[in-house]
Amino acid sequence: MMQRLGKALMLPIAVLPIAGLLLRLGQPDVLNIIFITKAGQILFENLPLLFAIGISGGLAKDNHCAASLAGTIGYLVLTSVMQAINPELNMGVLAGILTGLLAGFLYNRFHNIQLPEFLAFFGGKRFVPIATGLTCLIIGVALGWAWAPVQQGVNAIGNWLVTSGPIGPFVYGVLNVIFRVVGLHHIVNSLVWFVFGSYTTSDGVVVTGDIHRFFAGDPSAGAFMTGFFPVFMFALPAACLAMYHAAPKNKRSTVAGLFLSLALTTFLTGITEPVEYTFLFLAPVLYGVHALLTGVAMAVCQILGIKIGFTFSAGLIDYVLSFGISSRPLLMLPIGVLWAVVYYVLFRFFISRFNLATPGREESDESISPPVISTDRAAAYLLALGGKQNLTRIDACITRLRLEIVRMNDVQETELKKLGAMGIVKRGDSGLQIIVGTQAEIIAGEIRELVNQ
Repeated sequence: MMQRLGKALMLPIAVLPIAGLLLRLGQPDVLNIIFITKAGQILFENLPLLFAIGISGGLAKDNHCAASLAGTIGYLVLTSVMQAINPELNMGVLAGILTGLLAGFLYNRFHNIQLPEFLAFFGGKRFVPIATGLTCLIIGVALGWAWAPVQQGVNAIGNWLVTSGPIGPFVYGVLNVIFRVVGLHHIVNSLVWFVFGSYTTSDGVVVTGDIHRFFAGDPSAGAFMTGFFPVFMFALPAACLAMYHAAPKNKRSTVAGLFLSLALTTFLTGITEPVEYTFLFLAPVLYGVHALLTGVAMAVCQILGIKIGFTFSAGLIDYVLSFGISSRPLLMLPIGVLWAVVYYVLFRFFISRFNLATPGREESDESISPPVISTDRAAAYLLALGGKQNLTRIDACITRLRLEIVRMNDVQETELKKLGAMGIVKRGDSGLQIIVGTQAEIIAGEIRELVNQ
């Protein structure tokens, strides 16, 4: 369930780049157009509702719009009831996550329900929004009386993180990288970026979470984003360079395109999983060092008073976008160079010392063969996954296919790697994640279309 929630969280999070872009472009120091600013603000202000819509639809078995409608109704009912009981209550994004989870569960449980003939019109998928609304009415009443102490606890945790100096960012940075292995980092991110910490804007609006506070003008915000920039823009591209140099000279031309693509992806967009999965399973200790150094980068940036924000991830695009409202952004550059040197040296040492089979150093270089494309690609993936009958669920997030498998033994991992898979994660007897890079959603759609033929 946590795996599916992590995947579902990506849909509302994907709204942030356009929200941040509009909000930034409308500012006085850029285009100074108020309606563009308002367009970005309205998306940030309604993030809890967007989470309810996105999570409910993402958790539904067939991603049907009835689940998203149920999530919307549930969120509106829940928050209205709680506000009526106690106007000081504000669950923020947690309300969207809760109602999204509830609506997704109710949809999967009742979307085929059959009611008596005189109520048949309200059966099936139409029953789900009704059931969600009534359930959220009851939950809203309960939370209206019970949420106040929980809200105080959440605020206390958030205030501790915000005021903890380098400790909070360090712990968060380490956990983010560790949880990234199984795709659960989005759950931790959602709390830090959208829930913890509060700031009152000049017009009296209270905003929460590191991202929203940063773009609302909170000078203390950005502690849980800044430290990723030196790692994503400098350190991981340097790791790619180290792996390229570690390959035998006669094979470097074969892997050059791969490593250039991986380096540019993390440098420009901040999408790191394709790079990380080239060494995660080969050198878990090195991945642990990567997690530790990410936490240290977060702490160092906090100590030096650097504050840079992002709407999507810590790549060059977001660095340029938030540069004008950042604190000491140029100081991040020498830190990034230092981290690049450290990563390059560490990777060269580990690869040579332990003879790691990074791309280009394998006995056979089949794993870096150019991937098949279009319908041929989908057919090849389907064959390597054991055929249509072996798949019960096909999903994707930013960089990974998320599948439910009937027989794990029928999955041909070697063939998947030949198709371009950078890593494979098994979750229990049926959960399978395949890291394929930013083409994940497209590949999942191609496989789904082939399965449904």
